[in-house]
Amino acid sequence: MPGAGIRPGIMNDRPRLLDVTRLVSRIGRGPLTGVDRVEAAYLAWLGPRPDTRLLCRTPYGFLLLPGAAGGALRHWLTAPETLPSPDLLDRLRRRTGPQARAEAGLRRLAEARGPHRSLGRMVAQALPTGGSYLNLGHSNLTGATLGALAGVPGLTVAVMIHDTIPLDHPEFCREGGSVRFAAKLAAVFAHANLILCNSAATRADVFRHAGAGRRPACAVAHLGIDLPQPDPAALPPWLDLTRPWFVCLGTIEPRKNHALLLDAWDHIARRWPEAQVPQLMIVGRRGWRNAETFARLDVRPQGVVELPGLPDGAVAALLAGARGLLMPSHAEGFGLPMLEAAALGVPVLATPTPAAHEVMGQAARFLPPDDPGAWAEAIMALAGAERGAMASVVGYFQGPAIPSWTDHFNIVLRLV
Repeated sequence: MPGAGIRPGIMNDRPRLLDVTRLVSRIGRGPLTGVDRVEAAYLAWLGPRPDTRLLCRTPYGFLLLPGAAGGALRHWLTAPETLPSPDLLDRLRRRTGPQARAEAGLRRLAEARGPHRSLGRMVAQALPTGGSYLNLGHSNLTGATLGALAGVPGLTVAVMIHDTIPLDHPEFCREGGSVRFAAKLAAVFAHANLILCNSAATRADVFRHAGAGRRPACAVAHLGIDLPQPDPAALPPWLDLTRPWFVCLGTIEPRKNHALLLDAWDHIARRWPEAQVPQLMIVGRRGWRNAETFARLDVRPQGVVELPGLPDGAVAALLAGARGLLMPSHAEGFGLPMLEAAALGVPVLATPTPAAHEVMGQAARFLPPDDPGAWAEAIMALAGAERGAMASVVGYFQGPAIPSWTDHFNIVLRLV
């Protein structure tokens, strides 16, 4: 579970209200995404504190919960089979999935609950001296919700923006994603007191879209790395681990540029005998607007293995044994997998996005997002190298500074 190994650092003693709506919606839906992992780390850090409250939006209104309820939420994320039964109203409405069951369990733990229109009053009663509201998951970023919270006396509204990709690259997003994100960002500009950004690159992007209107304060805090314990026993038993392999980690969607890697593997297959072709382990579920890539994967290209739904321990084991992590993304807000690979001493091949340059420095080899031949050459060099020589093949000799969650929270929790 993300955040399991973090330790308290320096923080002020203000009461905090952590929005966990996104995490509740993710229960029972497979491995956590990058944004999910950030919200989970905040829950692990802040949940045990007596001055923490949690906020969850449901179809029937908001739930205000003690921080200790985070223990149940974290347990359900890893063991959804233990969720309680749904409430009668949910059963009548045929809402019986994991999210409805989690909301039912949280209602039984709530300190207060109320309809959406009562949010400001409910929070003001729970936090009479004010405090900080923290939104890490891009849920509830509406003018109505943030406006109600901004009206609570003494409450600082802090929102993390992970990237502005829906505005910069709408072609890579779900239909309507750009319009929805623009409305969220407008609500943040209008009502937030503080914007948190995971990189200086994201901060520059955020304020590029700010226009001439209100600009909240902004702080940059690189995300922490919390590597799970590698668990080789959790890997599928049919995987061939006798031949070199590379890992591409993330949802199979256009922005991640899996098509380039399939082209690179076609290059390699034409150059090398079948027994020498390294394996490409694509770790992630299928996403959106990527029918051509899905069709190519359906015919099972030589050396390519698709692995959706692996648990965190299995992913860590696969990454630890890889010849390299491949990140040919067209855009990134941060790029957690790159730092996770670097922390394990695994070489990284990536496209030169501003965020990748910021977090990796010279500790990666950067390649163009539209040159599969260059990627094929770099991959073949790594596949044929002795393990001790892999760093020199990639072209770096010193890894990046690996940020910790303590580093992150020592920045953020001085401010909110």
